[in-house]
Amino acid sequence: MAEFKPYISVEQKLRDFSFRAICTGIIFGIVFGSANAYLGLRVGLTISTAIPLAIVAVAIFKLLSPVLGPSNVLEQNIAATTGSASSSLASGIIFTIPALFIWGFNPPLLQIGTLALLGGVLGVLFMIPLRRFLIVKEHGSLPYPEGTAAAQVLIAADVGGARANNVFLGLGVGALYKFFTGFVKLWPESLHVRLPVLKKAELGLEAGPALLGVGYILGYRISAIMVAGGLLSWIGIIPIISYFGEGLGNPLAPANELLFNMTPYDIWSSYIKYIGAGAVACAGIITVFKSIPTMYKSLKIGIQGIRRKSNAEFIRPVRTDHDVSIHVVLIGVMLVMLGVVITPHVLGIGSSLMIRIVGALCIAVFAFMFVTVSSRIVGLVGVSSNPTSGMTIVTLLGTSLVFAALGWTDDFGKAAALTVGTVVCIASSIAGDISQDLKAGYIIGATPQKQQTAELIGVMTSAFGIAAAVWLLGRVYEFGSADLAAPQATLMKTVIEGVLHGNLQWSLVLSGVALALTAELLGVPSLPFAVGIYLPLATMTPVFMGGVIRHFVEKSSRSSEERESRKERGILLGSGLIAGEGIIGVLVAAYAFFSGKPEGLDIKWPGIGGEIISLLIFVLLGVFLISRSCGKRL
Repeated sequence: MAEFKPYISVEQKLRDFSFRAICTGIIFGIVFGSANAYLGLRVGLTISTAIPLAIVAVAIFKLLSPVLGPSNVLEQNIAATTGSASSSLASGIIFTIPALFIWGFNPPLLQIGTLALLGGVLGVLFMIPLRRFLIVKEHGSLPYPEGTAAAQVLIAADVGGARANNVFLGLGVGALYKFFTGFVKLWPESLHVRLPVLKKAELGLEAGPALLGVGYILGYRISAIMVAGGLLSWIGIIPIISYFGEGLGNPLAPANELLFNMTPYDIWSSYIKYIGAGAVACAGIITVFKSIPTMYKSLKIGIQGIRRKSNAEFIRPVRTDHDVSIHVVLIGVMLVMLGVVITPHVLGIGSSLMIRIVGALCIAVFAFMFVTVSSRIVGLVGVSSNPTSGMTIVTLLGTSLVFAALGWTDDFGKAAALTVGTVVCIASSIAGDISQDLKAGYIIGATPQKQQTAELIGVMTSAFGIAAAVWLLGRVYEFGSADLAAPQATLMKTVIEGVLHGNLQWSLVLSGVALALTAELLGVPSLPFAVGIYLPLATMTPVFMGGVIRHFVEKSSRSSEERESRKERGILLGSGLIAGEGIIGVLVAAYAFFSGKPEGLDIKWPGIGGEIISLLIFVLLGVFLISRSCGKRL
């Protein structure tokens, strides 16, 4: 195979690691990370921000060039790398931390921020020795799609401003839409329709821009699989439960309430969530088992690389092959482990020294194992398809079994097991993120050491910012409620309680396991199908509509070039819609924290008038997405 030549040659010396690049990355990283946190707490999904941040970096530097002077592709890459760390932090925090709030621990901001910091640093450090083997040596076999796309955006910086318009336009539309529904309350955010014949069957729609954008990014197939899971729950399982159990009491409901008196949402909350939890857990574990060959190969390569690095004579590498020193990596990992052991609040106030020692060992083993897995998987399918939840479930199962064997089954044991999962979840999530950044850097000819340093700075500066956004949302809304479902964290809570207390509704959970296995045997990706079962159908419907819009937009293209152009415009616009709604969601939460929940106009529309208005405006939003993706203007 011919030797790869980066866009910027090894001999060229350009300014890259600058104060303005780092500051730009920090600011936009916190903005996009907070929006991602809000999105994940609502629907259990987050998106990669590598491409939008690359677009934004190009646009900002071009806009400010009269004031700050000209920039170059390497400096813009450092800004994007610094900012992208925050999104991975958001994924790790929202998948686990809300469970502590649901348990009533109400963790302080200091603990949440410290967990984010430790997990983020650990993920970056563990990824450093793997770069040469996963990014360089397997350049031809691991495409790292978001990283490659971000590199192409940076290389095509001369048209970056026009591309960035779609991100900012989507951000403005998403923010305005959420302002009218979440703050002013001109029309309802959701609508529901009961179906005839089928008992308690219900269709719903969360008419918001963020979920529409998520669906466009995921595409038709995955969004269709997700809504199929939702349809199975809401017009299949719920009617069956209602039909056969109509005159029976519900042992899972307060005071054994009759099923006849329960709403579809009550039945979903009492039954379907357990079935969905079993399906998601099984699908996540299946995904991890599928990656065992990859895991073994990556671990073997990583260990061999560290040995060769340690035994080799010191030869200063060329600029494009210069990593952070392996000695810095080892010292950093030991400091993180020491921090877990000697700092009582990290694993929860009240955790004993022995719990912290065992917890630190679990973190070291699971984090290194899943950092390699995560990097390899995102190299093939991208960050958005990274099964972080499955890796976290395996971590929680393993840690909980160890804790149960040692007799640590009280509330402190539960909290400690969850926080171990938090650190591992963040580490594996950020490993996937930095892999995409390093891939982009490899293509354009960046210095890996500076990228890795920028990623560490991004982690350290945004950890408490993202933690503050999650903490604020937790104080204003109730995690696990209709306002903020926090589905992944609720699932993690269920796993820990089931293992430590033995009180899991195993009949329902195993029914979900059977559904996930059936999907897998039929060749259907089990994880998105299981997520569809677990989440309310109203959440899945706009995701599916976004996927349908993308399918229509791309299929109506007259050439492959036009198709790719439409795909890029739509994805950037969808990313902006997600960011816009998420940012306003966090700002509304901040307002509610200091001044109380906004009452707005809260118009009492007659009959179903409000729902019709909501549907019509949502349809207009879909038309807008179609038009802009096709390159037209309304």
